[in-house]
Amino acid sequence: MSPLSRALLVLFLSLVSVTAFAQRREVTLANGTSLGVYVLMPETTPADLVILMPGGSGDEALARDLYYWLGEEMKQRGWAVAIPVSPNRRSFRGSNNALIPLLIDALQQDNNIRKGRTLLAGISNGGMSALEIASADPERYRGVMAVPALVSRDVNVDALKGMPIYLRIGDQDEMSWFARLEETEQTLRKAGAEVDAGLVFMAPHMFQMEWETLEPWLNTRLRTP
Repeated sequence: MSPLSRALLVLFLSLVSVTAFAQRREVTLANGTSLGVYVLMPETTPADLVILMPGGSGDEALARDLYYWLGEEMKQRGWAVAIPVSPNRRSFRGSNNALIPLLIDALQQDNNIRKGRTLLAGISNGGMSALEIASADPERYRGVMAVPALVSRDVNVDALKGMPIYLRIGDQDEMSWFARLEETEQTLRKAGAEVDAGLVFMAPHMFQMEWETLEPWLNTRLRTP
């Protein structure tokens, strides 16, 4: 390979790398914390914001995977998407939850993102985080998309009265969360939440979204006119 060809190849690979990670930002929050965030913006702005919580520990790899999967799908449907990276490799549960309202405040300084109530969404552990965060200050949020999730003991379910919640669990979930779907749904309904719950056919713990039910839920209940 000639020197010119090698130089062009290096330039091409550099551009690919920059493009692949161009949407990864460091956002400084009001309390001084610097939080890594993957951000996707739709073609049409200003757009409604969805905070998409990764599962597991919420670490870099999990957030990046979610960016290329559900983040892209939500962006294509017109949402401004923000996927936070855990600052300490611990999930956004407990004390880490307090970072999310601060993140929303910081992101909504961008004129391309609408101010006002935000949609919370999460995968697995992230879905449980989304329910916890919503219960702490429900007036800030449009609804919760938990795919999948269970209700943890840290959730003040009474605070979720009137909250639209979309809940899906795979019927082949490796951790048997499907066995607790009815219990979870009834707990939320008893608190007064507006729950759209169901099993996803032949799906494991992590699954492709059931867009035939999710998209109408998003469009009819949560979008800004």
